[in-house]
Amino acid sequence: MRYFCAIDIGASSGRHVLGCVDGGRLTIEEVHRFPNDFVKKADRSVWDVDMLYSEILQGLKKCAAMGKIPESVGIDTWGVDYVLTDDAGNLASDAEAYRDPRFFGMDEQVSKCIGEKDLYARTGIQKLVFNTIYQLMARKLSGGFDPAAAKLLTMPDYLHYLLCGAMKTEYTIASTTGLLNAHTREWDRDIISACGYPDVFLEIVPPGTVLGRLRPQVCETLGFDCAVVAPASHDTASAIMALPSLDDDPMYISSGTWSLMGVMRDRPVCDEQSRQLNFTNEGGYGHITFLKNIMGLWMIQGVRRELDTAYSYAQLCDMAERETISSIVDCGDDMFLAPDSMIGAIREACGQTGQRVPETAGELAAVVYNSLADCYRRTAENIELMTNKRYDCIYVVGGGSNADYLNRLTAQYTGKTVYAGPSEATAIGSLLAQMIALGEITGLEAGRRLIRDSFDIKKY
Repeated sequence: MRYFCAIDIGASSGRHVLGCVDGGRLTIEEVHRFPNDFVKKADRSVWDVDMLYSEILQGLKKCAAMGKIPESVGIDTWGVDYVLTDDAGNLASDAEAYRDPRFFGMDEQVSKCIGEKDLYARTGIQKLVFNTIYQLMARKLSGGFDPAAAKLLTMPDYLHYLLCGAMKTEYTIASTTGLLNAHTREWDRDIISACGYPDVFLEIVPPGTVLGRLRPQVCETLGFDCAVVAPASHDTASAIMALPSLDDDPMYISSGTWSLMGVMRDRPVCDEQSRQLNFTNEGGYGHITFLKNIMGLWMIQGVRRELDTAYSYAQLCDMAERETISSIVDCGDDMFLAPDSMIGAIREACGQTGQRVPETAGELAAVVYNSLADCYRRTAENIELMTNKRYDCIYVVGGGSNADYLNRLTAQYTGKTVYAGPSEATAIGSLLAQMIALGEITGLEAGRRLIRDSFDIKKY
């Protein structure tokens, strides 16, 4: 039996998932899970990269202890965040977290260097205040770059480097920066120069690239050696790899803290209509993922935290279903990005638009779930407008595919059949990329057939 290890690290937790093909089915097993959250350092929010690396090693040790040594390991994370290192690979910056408020307003500073229309025409990337291009401007304007800074590594790139010593940038994660030319799929040196950023950008490699083997000291720590494969290192791109659809162009929602809703394209869509509607062209496994970032389950997570986690998500869904409140808020509004109080932000938005203000936990959950479904409806309509194509169904993958009530609402609001699952899409997509790279399966189409044969997909 050949095992492969996907290390999927999100903004709130990470986990190690082992996968193997057994009897024509893909079997997966979570072997390690750990919390993740940004920490405060001085006045900034940063990621604890030492802790992340320690947890990576701990999870791999567990694989060995189980007698299931992986053929390869690959890491995916959220997008946009990065570290700077010197030429020897030593850190020359903290890994600042994308929710740090000092990034607000940096889009205006960047627009003084390159206009928004020109920037979008080149990168095709949705304007989000925390994109790497804006984070770098905040660094430039608040003390500048450390003279020792020689290389920029996104989060998964840096963690891969710690394991194997290879300094490369994987394509899908590079596409989230706002500094990649969507047409050439290379760094856009004109943008970098116009913004006055140092040339710290590394070679870009496609997902599925074998980066090398574990460093000798890592082998000694773990007691085994294996390949390090860059999967689709942006978690969204990995999740989209795991769609159970055999259609070349399905509509999908990668549903988690963020909801990423879109379709696949051979070429980027960087016209003015797409920019005005705030769609993005991120890298995928052999294609462009043309999608929109929607606030997603972040809102219900925020509500639940403020309720002191008195209710499970399943309970909140059940309570929401019994409510009659019809208030809808705009899930894309920046007021929901990092509010001091998510409940307060939802109530404020309802009050500002003259709608009924939710009071109870059930009413709050109902507003969130109905607002998400309504946002999916509007996004689906815009996708069909821009692609001049009617989509009959939506594939929902990721943790949010377990939200039965939201799936039913999505089908109701959009008028489309909804197929939900697999919930572990991101880890599965990473496993597929590794298995293809090392010859365990023949390609992405074979991988998606394997998914259909291996996991229950619910229809709404």
